[in-house]
Amino acid sequence: MTVKIFNRPDIQDFLKTLSGFDQSGGNPRVKEITHRIVSDLFKAIDDLNITPDEYWAGIAWLNEIGAAGQAGLISPGLGIDHFLDERLDAIDAELGIENPTPRTIEGPLYVAGAPVSTGFARLDDGADENGHTLIMHGTVYGADGKPMPGAKVEVWHCDTRGFYSHFDPTGKQAPFNMRRTIIADDKGGYKFQSILPSGYGVPPGSPTEQLLSALGRHGQRPAHIHFFISADGHRKLTTQINIEGDPLINDDFAYATRDGLVPSVIERTDEASIHANNLNGPFAEIVFDIRLTALIDGVDNQVNELRKRAAA
Repeated sequence: MTVKIFNRPDIQDFLKTLSGFDQSGGNPRVKEITHRIVSDLFKAIDDLNITPDEYWAGIAWLNEIGAAGQAGLISPGLGIDHFLDERLDAIDAELGIENPTPRTIEGPLYVAGAPVSTGFARLDDGADENGHTLIMHGTVYGADGKPMPGAKVEVWHCDTRGFYSHFDPTGKQAPFNMRRTIIADDKGGYKFQSILPSGYGVPPGSPTEQLLSALGRHGQRPAHIHFFISADGHRKLTTQINIEGDPLINDDFAYATRDGLVPSVIERTDEASIHANNLNGPFAEIVFDIRLTALIDGVDNQVNELRKRAAA
């Protein structure tokens, strides 16, 4: 038996009532969004014959996602973060704006308040015995193509176990390990020493993994390094680079891989390079220049001010 009631006039009136359309108070934008989302849900229940058991299983899963604090994890896993980036790209295209350095997802693990230095920073504390030394550097350029002294480069990444400081379940990492804010030098340059991060997966047995498993998908990410880059007169750029050679670069559960964000990793073993970087042995080098775009009529049309982020 196929029963559908979505298009009944009383159901359509009910949707308007529950969305507050018949009330003078409230927020018109919230009403509009609620009406659309609940309407789509009602129609899906009708079209897919979703049973009460299936619906309440979904509600239980939402409760588990909330209790685990994983809404910010399942969002990229369902491609929503990537879709938002694609929409921003399309909006830029309509405005005739090119993004030489592509944007990509932020992820849920940024922490505000990282120590600040100028030109150079040491990100790791040397405690990760499995870490392979990384030297990463580049120049931040403005919309006019000129270097941007004073640009702010915020960078964060995980250790070789796939754990981020402030979110490390083992408690081994010191606050702000592998997190720094670097102010570009007088030539627009930034440079840091750290270790090559590892890829990682969503927590085993978590509600995020449960949904991905039900979809026949994995929850793994390739090794990557996150960035926020900002400068006066320019839009803040949210991006990340993937570590070349990682087998999951094109199979990231969070869909963050984009052309132009997989720079070469060069293994340096020569004494001149080692000594020039004040090191005692071989290291990996990544060169990654960053190009920002100008404000739109004095406004950053892509900044996410309402997004809640962790702070130490």
